[in-house]
Amino acid sequence: MKVIEQEILSLKNSISEMWSLVHQQLYNAGEALLTGDKELAYKVISRERRVNAFELKIDSDCEDIIALYAPVAIDLRFVLAMYKINTNLERLGDFAASIARFSLNLPEGEPLDPQLIKETRVEEMLSELLNMISLTQEAFEKESSEVASRIFMKDNLVDEINHASAAIIARYIEERKTSALAGLYMAGIIRKMERFGDHCTNIAEELIFYLDAKVMKHLGKAGTTSEENESLESHP
Repeated sequence: MKVIEQEILSLKNSISEMWSLVHQQLYNAGEALLTGDKELAYKVISRERRVNAFELKIDSDCEDIIALYAPVAIDLRFVLAMYKINTNLERLGDFAASIARFSLNLPEGEPLDPQLIKETRVEEMLSELLNMISLTQEAFEKESSEVASRIFMKDNLVDEINHASAAIIARYIEERKTSALAGLYMAGIIRKMERFGDHCTNIAEELIFYLDAKVMKHLGKAGTTSEENESLESHP
């Protein structure tokens, strides 16, 4: 095996480990949120340092491969894609830690209202996000752009839940003024989860770039550009 092949394999293994860690972070953050388990929330926050350490190592590894081995063609695309995916995974880790912090900010003995959780479909959103990050890792490990492309439709559901939540939370706060803080926390959590979905989409785009040499960035629904997509959304 050539030295560059060994370095690329090592990079791939490091990225895969980071992926699994970030997946576990989101799972634990979601559990802490839904159950009020503050100890689990603290665990998520403390493990954020591991995610950050992975990011620094992988950034350095990508830079070393480019500087020392001057990769070309698919090897270069791989390294460039991993560099960007690494950044997105680190952001996913940040969002998981933020969700855990929201859990800690809730008053002791006052977990989120189960009815509010049900109406805003937070559990469904969490499940979809866990599915999305699992799919991105599957696409990475199987080198499958077909699996990666499935992420885009899943992100549509996450966006739908996010958009519907504003009116639900506004009504909740209006009807239960003493629980206004919990409603605001829920709005913040849902926004973080929506951004989590966006970063999963970014990762899928980078995987397709690496595998197919196809640039998906700035494309919206049905292959339109982001500007065209905004126009379509504002003129139904």
